[in-house]
This record gives sequence, C-alpha cells and structure tokens, in this order.
Amino acid sequence: MNGRWEGIGVTAAAAVARTLTFYAVLLLLLRIMGKREIGALSPFDLVVTIMIAELAALPMENPEISMVEALVPIFTLTVAEIAVSYITLKSETMRVLLTGTPSIIIRGGEIIESEMRRTRYNLGDLMLQLRLKGISNIADVEVAILETNGELSVIPKSQRRPVVPADIGLETEPEGLPLVLIADGVVNKTNLRYAGLDYGWLTAQLRERNIDSVEDVLLASLDTVGHLFVQRKNRSRRKRHADIL
Repeated sequence: MNGRWEGIGVTAAAAVARTLTFYAVLLLLLRIMGKREIGALSPFDLVVTIMIAELAALPMENPEISMVEALVPIFTLTVAEIAVSYITLKSETMRVLLTGTPSIIIRGGEIIESEMRRTRYNLGDLMLQLRLKGISNIADVEVAILETNGELSVIPKSQRRPVVPADIGLETEPEGLPLVLIADGVVNKTNLRYAGLDYGWLTAQLRERNIDSVEDVLLASLDTVGHLFVQRKNRSRRKRHADIL
C-alpha cells in the first residue's frame, strides 16, 4: 500500500516538474520571439503560437512522451519563427506573401464594395469599428483602411476632425509621460530618483494633503510641469487590509 502511494507521489512530482519546466521554457521562448499583441500577430506567428501551445500540452497529458521529444519541435518552431521574422523584415515580397497588404475599404465617404467582398469584411463589422472610433456617418470618413492585423484605421475628412492647437496657431509646451511615484502604497524609488526628488519631499507632499502614510495612497504621479496627482485608497479597502494584518 505504501509503495502505491509512493508511486502516486512520484508521478505527481514528475507532473509538477514537467509543468514548471515547460512554463519556464515557453515564457523564455515567447520573450525571445518578441513582444506582440495577439491582435498584431501575422498568420504565420499565430500558427506557430498555437502549435507551440499544443506541443507543450502533449507531454503533460502523456507522460510517455519524453522532455526531449517535446522540446525539440518547440525549439524548431521557435527558430523557424525567428528566421521568418528576419526574412520578412528584409524582404518586402515575403512580408506581403505572409502578412498580406492593407485594403482601402472607404475612400471619400464611399464604401468600396469590391474590397469588402475580397476581404470578406461585412457591413456590420465595418459599422462596429467606425462606432468604436466615434464615427457614426460613413460620409464623414476620408479613408478607412483594413490593416493586415484586422484593425480598421480611419482618417476622418478634414472638416470633421477635432481642432488641435496647431490648427489655430496656438503654441504649446512639449509634454512627457508622467512619472508614477506611488502605486498601490509602494514607492517607485527609480522614478523618484529620476525626478531628482527624495522620500522626504514625497512624504511632505502627502502630509500637505492630510495623508499620513504612503500605504494609504492608491496612485501618486508627477507630470512634466511639476504637478503632483494623488489619489487615496478606498477607506473600506484599507480597513480590509488592516483586518488581514
């Protein structure tokens, strides 16, 4: 009986080890292949991603498949993906062959039906994408382009575009990204040093806002003008946190 339980324990330990190994390997390989959103994947990238996921699942479902037998095809697909990415980077022909070309769906406020049929893009999807971009009338669209990743890029007609400072000759100061100094009660020391500030300055700013502890802050950010935005945590949330402690 003890031997049986020991056997089960060994099997479970092996399954855990396999799972963690493949998890680490897949994270590493996806990092090597580069950062990309699912919607921005080319058909080849999507196929490789699905195949890698399937290959990683096989040895966890079937213990008889060795780690080597599972890892070799995964590494092969990764190398193939990197090679194809490099080729498409250098070759316009290969890039068009694998990812296709953008299609103009609307021009001058009129739908191009031939492109709609060729891309199998229906009116319902078109109207949905336009509404998501704040456009309710097709006549207001100068150009709408169906990108290779399935996204719809829309350029409104000039008279329908929002007014920007440059349109009225207004000079503006360049703005950078705000620095997050506190996130969920934790001070970002790197950003604090980058801004040329210290912990004492930060706590003094919080005291001016009647905040006694950094842990009471949900978010604190500093813009390029020097304005500090601070938002407290919800009181009930802080109380729950205190009860847990």
